[in-house]
Amino acid sequence: MPGRPPMTDPARLIETLLATPAPSPRLSEIGRVAEVSDGIAIVTGLERALSDELLRFASGVHGIVLDLEPGRLGVVLLGPSDGVRVGESVTRSRKVVSTKVGAALLGRVVDALGNPQDGKGPIKSDTTRPVEAEAPEILDRLAITRPLATGIKAIDAAVPVGLGQRELIIGDRQTGKTSLAVDTILNQKATGVISIYCAIGQRGDAVAKVIGAIRKGDMMDRTIVMSAGDEDAAGLAYIAPYAAMTMAEHFAEQGRDVLVILDDLTHHARSYRELSLLLRRPPGREAFPGDIFYIHARLLERAGQFTPDAGGGSITVLPVVETQAENLAAYIPTNLISITDGQIYLSPRLVRKNQFPAVDLGVSVSRVGGKAQSKAFRAVAGNLRVTLSQFEELEDFARFGTRLDDATRARLTRGAAVRAALRQPERDPIPAIEQLTVLVAAMEGQFDGLTEAETVQVMGALRGLVARQLDRVAKGLADDAPLADADRVTMVALGAKARAKIRGDHGTNP
Repeated sequence: MPGRPPMTDPARLIETLLATPAPSPRLSEIGRVAEVSDGIAIVTGLERALSDELLRFASGVHGIVLDLEPGRLGVVLLGPSDGVRVGESVTRSRKVVSTKVGAALLGRVVDALGNPQDGKGPIKSDTTRPVEAEAPEILDRLAITRPLATGIKAIDAAVPVGLGQRELIIGDRQTGKTSLAVDTILNQKATGVISIYCAIGQRGDAVAKVIGAIRKGDMMDRTIVMSAGDEDAAGLAYIAPYAAMTMAEHFAEQGRDVLVILDDLTHHARSYRELSLLLRRPPGREAFPGDIFYIHARLLERAGQFTPDAGGGSITVLPVVETQAENLAAYIPTNLISITDGQIYLSPRLVRKNQFPAVDLGVSVSRVGGKAQSKAFRAVAGNLRVTLSQFEELEDFARFGTRLDDATRARLTRGAAVRAALRQPERDPIPAIEQLTVLVAAMEGQFDGLTEAETVQVMGALRGLVARQLDRVAKGLADDAPLADADRVTMVALGAKARAKIRGDHGTNP
């Protein structure tokens, strides 16, 4: 029949099949979903699965093995649990959960797995790394000797942060914690530092405001924004800070300096507590699981200043934690205070006094940043702390209506002026030389007796004078030169000139 292929000889076909080597058998474990709850699943039948291994569900969701028990696995879901059904199949991936890394993520908004969330198309990066990694060894670390300028007077002068440091930002709700972190990112515009902002459990509109501020400050091209919102799966919120550190480690190994903001670890701890309780782990203090300290310790230990053999870069971490009713002795805050190298405490008491940023210098401390602080700032910082602490004690004492002598009244006036000089609006990071000049002028009495509005005007005028007349001192400050007496006199004179320009008098003689 035309067009019909010739018949194949059955004997020849059998010989061909016998001569072809048979493929080796492939063993594959298939588990089943036994239970599903909000964010977790109980899986049976995968006897050889490993801790932290990534599992694939038939519905397309992925999960991480968190609990290993005889005959059952506790799995944290990395997607919505609505589509997961009891009885559906689960297979092993033989991989741990990983995230995308690389320069392609800069300027993008991503989730904890490196997937885009900004609607700008796929991210062109094929490089992935596990979100969990061992902290660098002691021999791979160097002492912290370089400053990380935040642009905020109260911090750079009195609570300095060094590149590679872990400095906690702590305070009640609505005290300006996120704002302080964003201002620190914006101040890195001229430093070359790469920033990673990791939002954990934040509302979508709050993250959108942060992204808008970073874009307005022209820092988006050197920033990665990672969002694990409260509407996302709790598993994504759990791995988000580890993924942010993994992205930072990629740049640090290339010799870059990276700033990581973890906003905030209170929500991270709550997400982990929720998962642990659903997995029926025994609760401990405040219903947190027993390893709550360990999950934050192993995260923050990955920061530091690294040796050239380890890449030569640095990872500076500013974790944020929220307190309730100024309770610094709560479980999670005390854990993080003990892990980090100091804390910046934002006080609601100062917020009520309209003191922004509300940094309480009596409680805030930097355990290693002072070694990275310039000599000029170090000479001013000591007197600044003493002046403010004496002022706060006298301010409380003066509330009783006690009659005060002239020296005490002068000290109160000077303290009020110095505290007013520390005020700073949002999104206005200040160069180091301008900060130093304002503080020196305030310490020497050039802001004494001014109203709040006049103080703001005098500081603005003084900053304008500094930009034109103190170039030489600014270069010396960058080279870590000490502040000469002649330079201090010049700064005081500029303060008097700015005061005279605004108020018409000639300042206060030191």
